Amino acid sequence: MGPARRRGRPQVTTERAAPFYCPYCGEEDLEPYVTEEESHGWYCRSCARAFRVKFLGLGVRS
Repeated sequence: MGPARRRGRPQVTTERAAPFYCPYCGEEDLEPYVTEEESHGWYCRSCARAFRVKFLGLGVRS
């Protein structure tokens, strides 16, 4: 038998989901983009644009 499993909420991960394509040109040639001021961005080598994807929340727009 293995070790006892804990019950309760699943562990939270700090990893971000990666975009599959550039929202500007549609190409898939992306790499992580990090500067001193900002992190968690993406750089598209095809159109030379940097962008960030941000989750705004769930629910109905009021």
